[in-house]
Amino acid sequence: MSTFDQEYGSGLDTVVIPRTHDLGGGFEVRRALPHKDRRMVGPFVFLDQMGPHVFHAGEGIDVRPHPHIGLATVTYLLDGQIRHRDSLGTVQDIKPGEVNWMTAGKGIVHSERTGPDVRAAGSNLFGLQCWVALPQAKEECDPAFSHTGAQQLPILDGDGATARIIAGSYFGKTSPVPVQSPLFYVDLALQPGARLTLPAEYPEQALYVVAGTLDLGRDGRFEQGQLLVLKPGAVVTLAATAEAGARVMLLGGEPMDGPRYLTWNFVSSSADRIEQAKEDWQAQRFPHVPGETEFIPLPDLPGRPVRYP
Repeated sequence: MSTFDQEYGSGLDTVVIPRTHDLGGGFEVRRALPHKDRRMVGPFVFLDQMGPHVFHAGEGIDVRPHPHIGLATVTYLLDGQIRHRDSLGTVQDIKPGEVNWMTAGKGIVHSERTGPDVRAAGSNLFGLQCWVALPQAKEECDPAFSHTGAQQLPILDGDGATARIIAGSYFGKTSPVPVQSPLFYVDLALQPGARLTLPAEYPEQALYVVAGTLDLGRDGRFEQGQLLVLKPGAVVTLAATAEAGARVMLLGGEPMDGPRYLTWNFVSSSADRIEQAKEDWQAQRFPHVPGETEFIPLPDLPGRPVRYP
């Protein structure tokens, strides 16, 4: 039992059960953020789990070119491979344990597809995608893309727990991924029966159970596919059950410097800026992705952007 639990009771603020969407052919996506019960955790405004899914020979994903502003997209795979292309001319395959961090800033366009060789052979796909809202001072920065290899990420290993620092700083270690605000994003693997205490390093912290069962003592056990948002200042101890291990993504950071608006693929502190981005995409004023001829049309988006939180 953690010190926080002993003194204050439960360390949990909110338990989010993600919505599941079938994108066709049985390929499912679970969306944990945004949710009616929790819009953001630190700067994280979006969290999707892709798969796990098996693509047969000739199958794969084809996310056609689409735009972003005011955010950074973060792609992290546990299994499989995706080819990223963007309007900067980047062509980058991402594999398990690597990080694709794309800063949209004032505007970028990208596609995500299964590469031809992988598609021909058939493949698995299992991973997560996040959006991180940029600070107001950085919302209109120049777009950028960064790929970081698995061997470049710092690791904390011991007592049956292995933590890879994907982005930001946590457990006294800092990832080389170029972030724009105080945050953390960590891939934590717990062996059966292993325990690990999480420090209250940031005001907003959450856990997403990717695989296995997570035991939080008096707060109960939680299965894969649940987002557990902690109370501010909570120091909690995570434990994997004796029967199986657990895989957990840790995420959060400092609260945002003001509310954000979100519509489709756009995030901004200004609702008017999002309306301008919608008009720009419809008129095809965004830069194009070299080698791509398709694009996702602007969907019907009635009303004003949603304000978060």
